[in-house]
Amino acid sequence: MSLSVSISSSDPLSESADALLVCVYASALGEHPTIRALDRTLGGALLAHAKAVEFEGKPEQLLEVPALGKFKQARLLLLGAGAPEDFTSARQRSLIASGVRAAGQGAKSVVVVLPSASVDLRAIGEGVGLGAYRFTKYFTGERRPKTELGKVSVCIPGAKPSLETKKALALGLELARAVGIARDAVNEPPNVLYPETLAKLARQVAQAHKFKIKILDKRGILAAGMNLHYAVGQGSVHEPRFIHMTYAPRRKKKKVVFVGKGLTFDSGGLCIKPAAGMGEMKSDMGGAAAVLGLMAAVGALRPDVEVHGIIGAAENMPDAAAYRPADVFTSLDGKTVEIINTDAEGRLVLADALSYATRLKPDLIVDAATLTGAALVALGKSCSAFYTADDQLARSLDEAARGAGESFWRMPLLEDLAESLKSDIADLKHTGDRYGGSITAALFLREFVGKTPWIHCDIAGPVLSERAKGVLPKGATGHPVLTFTRLVESLSG
Repeated sequence: MSLSVSISSSDPLSESADALLVCVYASALGEHPTIRALDRTLGGALLAHAKAVEFEGKPEQLLEVPALGKFKQARLLLLGAGAPEDFTSARQRSLIASGVRAAGQGAKSVVVVLPSASVDLRAIGEGVGLGAYRFTKYFTGERRPKTELGKVSVCIPGAKPSLETKKALALGLELARAVGIARDAVNEPPNVLYPETLAKLARQVAQAHKFKIKILDKRGILAAGMNLHYAVGQGSVHEPRFIHMTYAPRRKKKKVVFVGKGLTFDSGGLCIKPAAGMGEMKSDMGGAAAVLGLMAAVGALRPDVEVHGIIGAAENMPDAAAYRPADVFTSLDGKTVEIINTDAEGRLVLADALSYATRLKPDLIVDAATLTGAALVALGKSCSAFYTADDQLARSLDEAARGAGESFWRMPLLEDLAESLKSDIADLKHTGDRYGGSITAALFLREFVGKTPWIHCDIAGPVLSERAKGVLPKGATGHPVLTFTRLVESLSG
């Protein structure tokens, strides 16, 4: 069942649905018209119960009340929206996502009542789609969900739906679906999603939105001179792929290239990882997933910005043919690179992809990669590190991230650490000293972008969530699709 969302102008209590979700501002419970109507229907018991359990409408505070057959919805949920002055687009998106996730359990239809008419309908649509997301593909028997949320009706107190608000709500849902593409890709097991099937997924996105797409197989990657990319994938039975999608509007203001690291599984290669936690390395293609989701979002938005999505896909395995520490390879741009640790493979794939991206002569290159554990140590699991030498680009990414409700923190490109990347036998070592690992990784990548404006995003932490909260489900999050989408929109003005 595909999810649909609509704006309703009717009395929410008159709509038949499995659940009714009413969002209320803090300390304003008795002022909400729907709450007053519900309280009358329940003989004053609703407000009395809310007071008894200290439900005050704090942000995402949830109260479920038995409907007792008194109105058309089987379940009633009250959800706190916090203070009206703090009800930003990011808060709205998070609130609706958590509410729909709770109300949608076992429900086919949900009516959502907003706290007021002062809302961002696009953010509401995004919240509905993000909160309704489930990855249940591999459940069978009793584990398979018996119901699926298929319809959400949004009611706005005191407002009549217009064509503009309907379009904004529908666009929000489309963008949430784009995030869902990224989530699905990361959630897939590595025996299902490997470089060849990742390329097929990219082709599906391209065909759905009428993008151009070029895919290079193992021979094509080698023939193109992407020796670093080829080396990383040469130890796996699943051959590497290089993917290039293009959205080219008739009129364009800017050209931007997004590059995603697509390590569909990273065992560490010959420098093999410890067994504990290795299963999470199916998420090492989180950057590639973000590019897929972004391109789907671009297909929905159709901005007047030319957008290229590039993915370097490989599987890093410890086969007899695998690349080794001390090997030296020549990159696409001609620099020679000495291999230090085969578990630092992502930057090698990215280096060739970034060199390829510069040849497109873009106004901006943005790369996304689950690149280093050092970023996790520095910023935790909920915030991505980003690097750029351009202060204006940094401000643009910060603004896009705030609007998207995603966490990014600018990190420094410390020149002193670049010294540790000098090799005794080649132009570069691909890893530096132990300390400052996320910074030296960024400094290595900088060697392959030339003078092109560039942002590097180390997204190792936020691509997976250990628990559901706000817009985040447990598992793959789809970070940073919404941030990148808003960055593209800012380039179109």
